[in-house]
Amino acid sequence: KVNATDASESLTMVVMDPLAAPLSCPCVEGYAQRDYTILAKHLEAALNCKVAVVFSESLPAALKKTDGKADIVIGKQSVVKADTKLAKRAMTAISELTDLKGNTTQYGMIVVNKEDPATSVGDLGDYTIIFGPSEAEEKHSAAIQLLKAANIHIPASRQKIDDACSDGACKVIDLGPESKTAAVISSYAQPLLEGCGTIKKGDLRVVGKTTPVAFVTVFVSDSLETGLRQQITSGLADAAIRPKVLQALESLAGFVPLAASNSVAKKK
Repeated sequence: KVNATDASESLTMVVMDPLAAPLSCPCVEGYAQRDYTILAKHLEAALNCKVAVVFSESLPAALKKTDGKADIVIGKQSVVKADTKLAKRAMTAISELTDLKGNTTQYGMIVVNKEDPATSVGDLGDYTIIFGPSEAEEKHSAAIQLLKAANIHIPASRQKIDDACSDGACKVIDLGPESKTAAVISSYAQPLLEGCGTIKKGDLRVVGKTTPVAFVTVFVSDSLETGLRQQITSGLADAAIRPKVLQALESLAGFVPLAASNSVAKKK
């Protein structure tokens, strides 16, 4: 196990946050340009050890870049949980990142073409729905629950999957209102879709929103020594009083702690 007092030991931080600058685009000023290198420098000072940052959309892909090392993983909670199981890594969620409004959650939005006659989720009974992948909770399971709550059951033949919000959004626009097609997109993605010109403002209409789900969460490897994990948690909490770190992460209050019971992907 990595020892908290071993200053020569380096840590690897895998960033999967979709709003991190290398994983997003600079189309919207002051949004989706989170600079995690600033956080790494902050943690280096707090932990007295080197913190290397690797950006990746998935944990398995990141592990190929890091020779299998991932001490800290930061990303969409449902995606990281799915990826840790896939990679057979034991990691525990410790903190959540607040956004510029102080929220730690996001939600899914069911959208239709602006000319579509549907006005609510209850109108989608005979529609084809484009969901996100199963690991994207807000675009999949939360959306299915929203439909169920409205007594809408979409058979498998009318369920489609698109990884990117842009794909589903564009299909709804391109297919037209006569196609009876709706898509589920992430709330955080809407500003980017419009800002990048992928869709024009007003091209889509929201007919339903899911309940809020967890968003950007910090996970630490269970292989780290307990004292080091505690130091990481403290270092993250300390970011709340560091204006430069908050600005870099586009965050109002930095990281807020999670209960110690949020352990995932335990090896059996």
